[in-house]
Amino acid sequence: MPQELLLQVSPEIATNELLLKDYLAKQIKVAAKEIQHVSILKRSIDARQKAIKINLKVAIYLNGEPFQEHKIELPEYPNVTTAQEVIVVGAGPAGLFAALQLIELGLKPIVIERGKEVRGRRRDLKAINVDHLVNEDSNYCFGEGGAGTYSDGKLYTRSKKRGDVTRILELLVAFGASEDILIEAHPHIGTNKLPQIIQDIREKIIECGGQVLFETRLTDILLKNNEVQGIVTQKGNTILANKIILATGHSARDIFELLDKKQIFIEAKPFALGVRAEHPQSLIDSIQYSCDYRGAHLPPAPYSIVKQVNGRGMYSFCMCPGGVIAPCATSPGEVVTNGWSPSKRDQATANSGIVIELKLEDFKPFAKFGALAGMEFQKSVEQKAWHLAGESQKVPAQRMIDFTQNKVSSDIPKTSYVPGTTSVEMGQVFPGFLTQILREGFTEFGKSMRGYLTNEAVLHAPESRTSSPVRIPRDPLTYEHVQIKGLYPCGEGAGYAGGIISAAIDGEKCALMIKESIGK
Repeated sequence: MPQELLLQVSPEIATNELLLKDYLAKQIKVAAKEIQHVSILKRSIDARQKAIKINLKVAIYLNGEPFQEHKIELPEYPNVTTAQEVIVVGAGPAGLFAALQLIELGLKPIVIERGKEVRGRRRDLKAINVDHLVNEDSNYCFGEGGAGTYSDGKLYTRSKKRGDVTRILELLVAFGASEDILIEAHPHIGTNKLPQIIQDIREKIIECGGQVLFETRLTDILLKNNEVQGIVTQKGNTILANKIILATGHSARDIFELLDKKQIFIEAKPFALGVRAEHPQSLIDSIQYSCDYRGAHLPPAPYSIVKQVNGRGMYSFCMCPGGVIAPCATSPGEVVTNGWSPSKRDQATANSGIVIELKLEDFKPFAKFGALAGMEFQKSVEQKAWHLAGESQKVPAQRMIDFTQNKVSSDIPKTSYVPGTTSVEMGQVFPGFLTQILREGFTEFGKSMRGYLTNEAVLHAPESRTSSPVRIPRDPLTYEHVQIKGLYPCGEGAGYAGGIISAAIDGEKCALMIKESIGK
């Protein structure tokens, strides 16, 4: 049996196989040549002290002990060409993992996706970045793989109580992700590597007899006696099935409007809204690692801050070390920001959403929209920002200290946001109470992270698509909609997930519930 150890070592030792083996040999009092293999089981950084350490959990195999490299493989998926069909609306992580689970359970998924296949999305991303043109069906939020494909691929989740995180990570590895995601405390695939993984998932679905239909947008749900019968697409085609997994993501406003119009019960849900702050990565490194230069053995530093300001939570969200800010509007006449990092996190800047929790009472000015009040609040901020920045995909921007002092920045340095910025007093973008909380909050942030509050940092507005502004209620035991039989609201768009992993877990659970209902 291998010997397992928990230890703290320097970054140099943690990143050098020979140095690590020598270190472990001394710890267990054997010669280094007696160690056959070292498996790293968990890895995280401890930057609380000036001397930064790497926490490791390792398994040590000595000579003569049985060791076999564990190869992670895909399940044996059956062919489901002639099996019962289930419609899956949306090819983000919830929809794709729901489809894989359906196949594993012997059911045939028909996945419809309003956007393009993962490679085809690139032309539309270039159009929004360079030409300021927004394709409402193909953008950073819509298309194969969903919002996470071209906006980072973070895999960290707190949803361990919701399902099997390890299963999802191992499936991603089997489809081509690095095995590092199994051991890192904050796993990350990277926007540059996710497209191939997503493509391979789609090809597996098709190989097993499932269908994946791109540029196919849901425009109606066919109902009879409050039971689903199928769907209608924008091309006028009808697809019949009595089970639908609705996994359309947090930005599919037309779906929320469709449900509201058909009097399918939905409800407003609080979300968070704010700005995206960009610093030089070297500055964040110096703050987090307490050094002038992080060296070759440490990754670009992330950060996480949470404060209570005037009774509201203000916190960092989707922090992207060595990353860039992206334009994530889904309709003309609005601007939206988000961030992403490549797998190496090797860009010169660090960015993070800095957002404030909203409450249902904040949506009162939009009460006439009923369950869509939060969505309309969200739209109003995005549209105002678009207008203030010059009615293009440029975004309002302001240096951080200038913002706290209610002072228009005389100049905005070039940032990673490709469409460009317009110097604006960003208090104009948000309702007054949000502006005040943001100003006070950044001052508080500066007290916790010395050097964070600086005019080297540029704020971009708005960061508004943190989660869905609508919840689609479902039975907590069956996952079926509380009113419509055969409709399974799923993932971020329905209000039941907050990232790639939790959305994938929710997709699998909806598939399992469908199989259970069919067996009854």
